[in-house]
Amino acid sequence: MLTLLSGLLFGLSLIVAIGAQNTFVIKQGVRGEHVGAVVAVCVVSDVVLIGAGVAGAGALVQAAPGVLTVLRVAGAVFLLAYGAFALRRAWRPGALHADTSGRAAGLRPVVATAAALTWLNPHVYLDTVVLLGSVAAAHGAQRWWFGAGAALGSVLWFTLLGRGARFLRPVFARPAAWRVLDLSVAVVMAVLAVQLLRGA
Repeated sequence: MLTLLSGLLFGLSLIVAIGAQNTFVIKQGVRGEHVGAVVAVCVVSDVVLIGAGVAGAGALVQAAPGVLTVLRVAGAVFLLAYGAFALRRAWRPGALHADTSGRAAGLRPVVATAAALTWLNPHVYLDTVVLLGSVAAAHGAQRWWFGAGAALGSVLWFTLLGRGARFLRPVFARPAAWRVLDLSVAVVMAVLAVQLLRGA
């Protein structure tokens, strides 16, 4: 039980931060669009990556730094494009109206965006596969309990984030609030993209 709790706390320490993935989950939660699907993509992705880390795939990632470089560049390009669209929505009234008129985005592009924000982020591999995998290995035979705790943390966090964001809807009943959110998203994406490129 102690190992499970350690994994839970360590997993939460890695994912409870403002980033591209969490920002997207919050936005979908506020809009009330395909929240369950977005949460499922994030959780399943984390569980797969945590499992790979506990199984020892971190050594393979460290042995192929070129793969991480490609992921950094691809992830930076995607984040810049996503941030540019957010900036466009914030500054163009017509684009902003699409966010406040109740027009729902399709399931496929929403799921694809959630997957891209997860799998194109090299920090996800460093955090879950390499770092978490290394810490789990220190628990020896109980490393899978540590991994289970980290996976539980992912389930709890993304569910809370996605479902809890609906309480912000009264705030986002005003178009100005969407403008602030989109500007914030654009800034976060740009900062993350620069960080990725600096590490490439």
